[in-house]
Amino acid sequence: MRLDRIALENFKCYADADLPLDRGVTVIHGLNGSGKSSLLEASFFALYGAKAIDQTLDEIVTIGAEGAVVELWFTHAGEAYHVERRVSVREDRAVTTKCVLEGPDSSYEGARAVRRRVGELLRMDHEAFVNCAYVRQGEVNKLIDASPGERQDMLDELLQLGKLEEYRQRASDARVGVGRVRDDKQGALSELDDQIAAKEDRDLHGRLNALQSDLAEVESETERFEENRTQAEETLADAKAVLEEYEEKQTELQELEADIEDLRETIRATEGERERLAAETETARERREDARDRREDLLAEVELAEADPQAIEARLEALAAEIESVTERIRELSVEKQEHDSRADSLAGQADDLESTAAEKHETAEDLETDIGEGRETLATRREELAELDADIETRRESFADSPVTVGEAGEYREEVPDELAELRETRAETATELENARDRLTEAQELREAGNCPECGQPTEGSPHVEALDEREGTVETLESRLADLREREETLDERLEEAADLEREADQKREAVTEARGDAAECQAKIAAANREKADLTERVERLEALAECVERIEDLTEQIADHRERRTEKADLNDERRERLAEKRERRGDLAETVDEERIEAAREEKDRAETYLDQVREKLSTLANRKEQLQNEIGGVKKEIENLEELRERRDVLADTVTRLDSLYEETEQLEEMYGTLRAQLRQRNVESLERMLNETFELVYENDSYSRIELDGDYELTVYQKDGESLEPEQLSGGERALFNLSLRCAIYRLLAEGIEGAAPMPPLILDEPTVFLDSGHVSKLVDLVGAMRDLGVEQILVVSHDEELVGAADDIVRVRKDATTNRSTVERVGSADGSLLAEADV
Repeated sequence: MRLDRIALENFKCYADADLPLDRGVTVIHGLNGSGKSSLLEASFFALYGAKAIDQTLDEIVTIGAEGAVVELWFTHAGEAYHVERRVSVREDRAVTTKCVLEGPDSSYEGARAVRRRVGELLRMDHEAFVNCAYVRQGEVNKLIDASPGERQDMLDELLQLGKLEEYRQRASDARVGVGRVRDDKQGALSELDDQIAAKEDRDLHGRLNALQSDLAEVESETERFEENRTQAEETLADAKAVLEEYEEKQTELQELEADIEDLRETIRATEGERERLAAETETARERREDARDRREDLLAEVELAEADPQAIEARLEALAAEIESVTERIRELSVEKQEHDSRADSLAGQADDLESTAAEKHETAEDLETDIGEGRETLATRREELAELDADIETRRESFADSPVTVGEAGEYREEVPDELAELRETRAETATELENARDRLTEAQELREAGNCPECGQPTEGSPHVEALDEREGTVETLESRLADLREREETLDERLEEAADLEREADQKREAVTEARGDAAECQAKIAAANREKADLTERVERLEALAECVERIEDLTEQIADHRERRTEKADLNDERRERLAEKRERRGDLAETVDEERIEAAREEKDRAETYLDQVREKLSTLANRKEQLQNEIGGVKKEIENLEELRERRDVLADTVTRLDSLYEETEQLEEMYGTLRAQLRQRNVESLERMLNETFELVYENDSYSRIELDGDYELTVYQKDGESLEPEQLSGGERALFNLSLRCAIYRLLAEGIEGAAPMPPLILDEPTVFLDSGHVSKLVDLVGAMRDLGVEQILVVSHDEELVGAADDIVRVRKDATTNRSTVERVGSADGSLLAEADV
């Protein structure tokens, strides 16, 4: 096997590395802590997975990264292989998410499948790989420090001798198991022998013969009693038959007596029913004759020739149509009359309202007339006052001598006022005109007075008597004006009220006339309704007569059917009674026959035989029960003895089978014992051969390191005890060697084991690279040079690939390829670089 290339991504201190490897000796060189061993661990991890490292998956992933990838390309037995393992961090936990091994024939997926396939290819698991080809840092003295037993287990496992030990152990386990089974079977065989002897001592066959004899006697006695019981049962059955026959005849006689009495009573009842039907038939005939007489009377009343139901029905339908028509006409007249009554009532109400309104207006007019009268009286009073004023004016006329107004002019003025008042009494229109003139004159007089002149003459009015009268006239004129306006307004209102009252009275008269007309129309409708009701009553009476006729016809038919039914029922009942009389005669005859067949003496003898048979059967039943119990007991005992005899035969058969089994187990025990011995012998022989070969190779390798030195040879016995002999023949234990010598001794042993596995017992076998991780830890400079010689010797012996990890510069000289590993102190990341061979030629470079 040869490692061809390894690629890393986020594996420990490597962010991204890709390192090709070649045949020969490759020295991976660098300072301590630079990450040299991590390259070997990555290769080991690629082959065997998590079991190959002493850390968890979380620790191999670069801090802060989401996962790590390791890929390894290698050649084995001339075939190329590629394995890839991918680890991902999920939920703060690293897990393997991809593991694939690609080979020449097929691919394997999954960590277990890949690890199992690698073990099959290399013929060793990860522990055997470490013990054989991979000398890890700090484990250089592992084989020397191990006890002989541990060393034996390691070497046996590497040399496949563990399988023989496993087979020997299996054979031993099988021998022990067979021995246990054989012992158990022998114990069971001894128990069976004891059981068989015990059963044979009990004379089971003799007991069986005695029990069978007793059983034969019991069965014979039982048979005799059963025959007697059968005869008694037959006698009892005959007696019971006679008695049952007697009981049946007595029962039949009683039933015949009851039947005869029932038939006689039924015949009497039926004859009574026939008489009742005859009476009802006669009554029905009389009622039918009455109905026929009534039918003839009704036919005459309804004017029909015959009582035909169809004609009656047709006439009833015609009358019903006429009645419906008259009823509809009455309904229409009633509606019309109701409308006339409603209109008359409405008009009468309206006339009453109009008359009431007219009366109110007349009353209002009368009130206004009264007011006008009062106004006239007031006017008269005012006239008197005017007269007095006239007198007073006449009295004062004489004082007008010195006045600028002449007497004639003043009189003329005085007369104008009475004329105006008279004109007011005659016609209000003229009064209004004159009043207007008076107003004008008054205005003029006022203006004259305001100017200091007399209203009559226009002269100065100082001391003039007309001036004082002028004020009084002004008041009178104002009063008259107000009164006149009020009277005019009242008069107009009065005229309007009177006119409205007249209109209302005329309208009320018209309404009264309409009420009279509506009342007449309603009375006319009422008369028509009365005539229609009379017509309807006549039609209804005719319908009732027709319905009575139809009912009478139907009654005649019902009575005719009832008479016929009664006749038929009487005939049927007569026939039934005839049949019953015949059955009655038959039953009386049967009663006589049964009475003659009864033999009282025979019946008494049957009763005595029945009692004797029942007594004997009770006794024999008890005896047979005792015999049956005895028989069952004997049968059970016989069955038990037979069962024991069968068990004895089964025990004998089992004993024969068990004896054969014990014989075969003895033979099998001997075979397993021989097989165990064979595997042990073979293992010892092979171990001895391996020990001899390993001792020879160990001495050859050790001589390469310590040629012409103080040590002569190394001895390895069958128990893998190691002894070093000096030149003077003195023996030393490996623990007595110095640290460097022990390290070289261990490396020599490892190399010898590697050679033995590589060359094989019967020919060469493909082996993994020889890997040495920091082998110079316990060596001084002198021993380092011997290590260089050892590495060179292994290469010369044909080891295809040797990988050495070291910080020692001396080992570089033995290298075919040199790989430099450096770590950046700032980033804490490592880089790898193939710088060339020992002669200084540059080969390749890979940086992180």
